[in-house]
Amino acid sequence: MKINSKNAVRTESAAKPAPKTAPAKRTAKKAASKTRRVVFTVRAEPGSKVFLAGSFNNWDPTAKEMIDKKADGAFTATLQLPPGDYQYKFVIDGTWCADPECPDWLQNDHGTLNSVKRVD
Repeated sequence: MKINSKNAVRTESAAKPAPKTAPAKRTAKKAASKTRRVVFTVRAEPGSKVFLAGSFNNWDPTAKEMIDKKADGAFTATLQLPPGDYQYKFVIDGTWCADPECPDWLQNDHGTLNSVKRVD
C-alpha cells in the first residue's frame, strides 16, 4: 500500500528513545569499607630483597615487594587497608624480622614477635 505524503498524519513513534536523564546520585556511603593509605618503611642494606608479609596478605613472604627508590636502604611499601589491627613482619633477604620502629607487637606461635599496625 502506498501512502501519499500530502495526506499522511504525523504521529509520535513509539520507538522513539526516552529522553536522557542524569544518573541517580548515591546517597548511602560505605563507611565500613573505606580504606586508608598505609606506608610501611624499614632500613636494610641497599640492594637487599625486602618484602612485607602479614595478616593482610596471608603471610605470603613474596606477595608485596618493598622498594628502595633512592638506593639508600630505605625500603617502603604502600597498602590500602580498611580500619583494623594488622600483624606483619619484614622479610629481608629471606630472614623474617619484626619492625624495629614499631612499639606494638604480639608474640606469635613460633615464639617470635609480630609487629602490629593499627589502622583507624
